[in-house]
Amino acid sequence: MKLLDNINEILPVIRDNSSLCEKAGMVPQQNVELLRHAGFFRALQAKAYGGLEVPFPDYAACIARLAEGCASTAWACGLLANHSHAISLFSPQLQEEIWGKNQAALISSSVAPLGQWEEVEGGIRLSGTFGWSSGCDHADWAVLGYMGRNNMGQAGPCFAVVPRCDYEILDDWDTMALRGTGSKSLLLKDVFVPDYRTESLFGLNFGLSRGYKSHSGDIFFTPFSPVFSIGFAAVALGIARRFVQLFTEKTRARTRAYSGAKEINNAPAQMALAESANQIKSIQLLLENDWQEMMDRASAQHLPSPDDVLNWRCQQAYAIKALIEAVSRLSLVSGGNAWFASNEMQRLFRDIRITGSHAQTDYSIASQTYGRHLLGLGMDTKFY
Repeated sequence: MKLLDNINEILPVIRDNSSLCEKAGMVPQQNVELLRHAGFFRALQAKAYGGLEVPFPDYAACIARLAEGCASTAWACGLLANHSHAISLFSPQLQEEIWGKNQAALISSSVAPLGQWEEVEGGIRLSGTFGWSSGCDHADWAVLGYMGRNNMGQAGPCFAVVPRCDYEILDDWDTMALRGTGSKSLLLKDVFVPDYRTESLFGLNFGLSRGYKSHSGDIFFTPFSPVFSIGFAAVALGIARRFVQLFTEKTRARTRAYSGAKEINNAPAQMALAESANQIKSIQLLLENDWQEMMDRASAQHLPSPDDVLNWRCQQAYAIKALIEAVSRLSLVSGGNAWFASNEMQRLFRDIRITGSHAQTDYSIASQTYGRHLLGLGMDTKFY
């Protein structure tokens, strides 16, 4: 695949910049430009606006590969690329406003429905502090969540899309993991958002949005939520694969300080490596199967069933849980040097832990939601 080949070409630079990325607390501009030139941000953009409409398995493979070089870059830039799919389900008027003059425009998000809003003639007025907007320093627009009314007139999560001139970026991102994502907060004060820039989550997920079927590409027959979530597990997969590579290299060369024993001959290290490698390979197959299922449903050009959507979400969360376990197992037998700030392994350990903390990847929530579905129980809104 050409896009993956392009990612492989720039990966050494992305990896070299990983420490700079973490220190700066945001993705370096050089990384963004390299990914832009590689075509990565076009992956899920409609061909009508110069996009590539890359199949989901190929897009996910690119994110996983990026995460082997820099997890923060993969997470933040994966989301910047991902939002092109969402915007392609919004009104054609909004799509034209964003991409009509600048097909390279990027969009970040803060989708938790925390915004304060009021309905006014022609739209809404939106205020609030919207956190966790990954890659926002490089974005021209933002998708922001609020609890509005869905297409059935019921209260439910909704999204408003606003241009960069309508919000302030708060420099409040200071974490111990995925530090380089630059997931800062966006501050809005009484901003008018016209109707055509809004959609409900319900509409985006059930083919009722203004832009549904505005593009004929297969990927746009998959609803918002499954596509939005693709990158999270892909990032965790890339981190885990990289950790195995580093652990293998370290174990081959490691000599125990007190005994002088060669770690390569240590049975516990061998067994831990084998178990984690098998666990990661199994999870990769699980995820690749899900991504292909998503593409198969999309190619049939009809929306996936609720069973599909809930299953994909639960399996993604399960995958991240298992990948965290695989890395944690190896971390325990990596020795004290693995925890030096200069050692890539400690950053990978920190970064993979936080991938399971997103609302979409919390296994305790995803498993309850899917379990209720399997038992024939209705959706419990507190598990959104």
